[in-house]
Amino acid sequence: MSLPNQKFETLQIHAGQEVDPTTGARAVPIYQTTSYVFNNSEHGANLFALKEFGNIYTRIMNPTSDVFEKRMAALEGGVAALAVSSGQAAQFIALNNILQAGDNFVSSSYLYGGTYNQFKVAFKRLGIEVRFAEGDDAASMESLIDENTKAIYTETIGNPSFNVPDFDKISAVAKKHDLPLIVDNTFGAGGY
Repeated sequence: MSLPNQKFETLQIHAGQEVDPTTGARAVPIYQTTSYVFNNSEHGANLFALKEFGNIYTRIMNPTSDVFEKRMAALEGGVAALAVSSGQAAQFIALNNILQAGDNFVSSSYLYGGTYNQFKVAFKRLGIEVRFAEGDDAASMESLIDENTKAIYTETIGNPSFNVPDFDKISAVAKKHDLPLIVDNTFGAGGY
């Protein structure tokens, strides 16, 4: 079902899902499986080699998760989305995919304690430096950027201060330096 130019409310209910051709069911089924059947060894090999799209193992993809990911991408106007098990997993994936040893990223200092520890301890062990700005001040963030900075990170409602960052100013800094702005919201990390 193609949903071009649909309103947000329609996308909330229908994006990412085709009507089940066998049953005509409208609700997204919950596939409680970890593994899938391959047509033959060549089919399995093509799936694992990413030469062919399809289900391999639930940790990689599940049809139920696929509908959720497509729906979230449609709602956010994105190309794709990835569902993970926790906010910290989302943060790690978002940052780990663009950072490597020797890189740094700039972050608001208004962070959930677990996020602060992940940034200060876990990323440090990977050779990645976090540079904490004064609160969520855009000018402070910009002053910490150098040639090894690969991203700017903030939370939508800062924890524990309940602050709301000035996204226009922070986004302008990110655009000026051609950096992704990663925003943690109540559902996990997402792009702005």
